[in-house]
Amino acid sequence: MPLVPTRQLVSEAAVAGRAVAAFNVITLEHAEAITSGAEAAGAPVILQISENAVRFHGGRVEPVARAAAEVAKACDVDVALHLDHVTDPRLLRTAADAGFSSAMFDAGAQPYAENLAATRAAARWAHGAGLWLEAELGYVGGKPDAPASAHAAGVRTDPQEAARYVADTGVDALAVAVGSSHAMTERSASLDHALIERLREAVPVPLVLHGSSGVGDDELRRAVRAGIVKINIGTALNIAFTRAVRETLAARPDLTDPRPYVAQGREAMAETVRVLLGVVSG
Repeated sequence: MPLVPTRQLVSEAAVAGRAVAAFNVITLEHAEAITSGAEAAGAPVILQISENAVRFHGGRVEPVARAAAEVAKACDVDVALHLDHVTDPRLLRTAADAGFSSAMFDAGAQPYAENLAATRAAARWAHGAGLWLEAELGYVGGKPDAPASAHAAGVRTDPQEAARYVADTGVDALAVAVGSSHAMTERSASLDHALIERLREAVPVPLVLHGSSGVGDDELRRAVRAGIVKINIGTALNIAFTRAVRETLAARPDLTDPRPYVAQGREAMAETVRVLLGVVSG
């Protein structure tokens, strides 16, 4: 199937009162696993490639983006392609030509006024290029430039400030800080569901949850009911992949061909995707 725009998948999820999951792609096997898991779940999905992943691939966005797009086109469910956590405006300006229908521009580490100005400029450019643009307000834990705790005073997104920010920048979606953290390896995050509800009432664009790998199933379901529409997941796939590779190599220490253990890792990621899509897309 051809790629569909991220805007479409997010809008459909919002109307249906569910969420669409966006999974991070690092390798070709990630893209294959995500689409396989989405087919098994019968749910649409977003393949997202972060600025960090682009850096891992030598700073070249097109090879990994084109590979992910080709995998998506062979999938039997709707798939969108999203460029995630972009801090470099030069990378943002490659998004449309590389095949992305959307991007997340991340100026969250900057002071509010600078964040607003940079994000407004990014949104203006993105809309001129036909891209849907997500931004972030507040500090989601787990990033090097964020506070140590997602529960520290002042880090969560304020609803009134968020409403002004969206109006002043013109962004199409807003990632909010409500208690999750990036790179969590245990699913122990406690979300502020009352805050999510207040944000949903105050903010006229879809809300996005980052750092969702550390959020348990019941917390994710409650977050969707409270108003989260796009859910970003990355670390959970890497945990599944790495565990499967380690188990395979421990059982077969003589292996030199990477295909057997990479295949096990890919299957583990696909199963993780299937299960999580059942949680957020049901």
